[in-house]
Amino acid sequence: MSKSKLQVTVIEADSPFKLLDIRELISYRDLIITMSWRDLRVKYAQTFIGFLWALINPLFSLLILHFIFGRVIQVDTGGVPHLVFTMIGLSIWTYFSTLVSESGNSILSNQNMIKKIYFPKIILPLSKALTGLVDYIIALILLIVVMIYVDYTPSSHIVYVPFFLFMTIFTGITAGIWISAMTVRYRDFKFVVPFILQLGLYASPIAYSSEMVPESYQFLYHCNPLVGIIEGLRWSLTGIGSLNNSVWYTIISIGIFFIVGLWLFRRVEHKMADIL
Repeated sequence: MSKSKLQVTVIEADSPFKLLDIRELISYRDLIITMSWRDLRVKYAQTFIGFLWALINPLFSLLILHFIFGRVIQVDTGGVPHLVFTMIGLSIWTYFSTLVSESGNSILSNQNMIKKIYFPKIILPLSKALTGLVDYIIALILLIVVMIYVDYTPSSHIVYVPFFLFMTIFTGITAGIWISAMTVRYRDFKFVVPFILQLGLYASPIAYSSEMVPESYQFLYHCNPLVGIIEGLRWSLTGIGSLNNSVWYTIISIGIFFIVGLWLFRRVEHKMADIL
């Protein structure tokens, strides 16, 4: 009679200097996909119109911003139809705000899972990044529809669009890692995040040009990483503006924020089960 052998799995502590284990994340890819699909179903579960809410929300925001900044204030858009001008910024904001608002609860809502089994905890905010892609894609489709509706032809810089779409996703993931790590340590962030998003909506050049900001506030204004990304995507699609220093400042700052965010998350990760 053959004897069955027990398979022993040993989990060793990683080096404190190892911020991200790519191979481990790849091995847990099925878990990331499963959690993303679960979150997506729960998000629109028991709603009458389901996924149409992902279209209604940015469409409603577009109409409100267009009425305020395009009709009432009548901001200068450099000859670009204000609907197109606004939807470019709103497509980026839709993904970023979705990821920031949901990442904070990604750890708290999975407390039992964290306490019982081992898995890379960074999977939780990353799964939110995949879930948010649905809203992001719908917002981009709405942008294309708006451009067709107003009969607007993109500029020759359109080849740079994929880069700025990637930067949007990367920025959202970076913010998600920060918010999820800080929410575990300080529960006040559950209440702070909505205020940050309200401020960020008007502190980003979504429905107006950053050139309207007074010169004395330009440096402080460009500390918002979304400014460079929105301006870059707008330049890629419309040709207005240029790839100025704000874009490169954004790329460098996001890279630094990403590394620091991973370091903070790693510090919290080892104590996460105890804190929760």
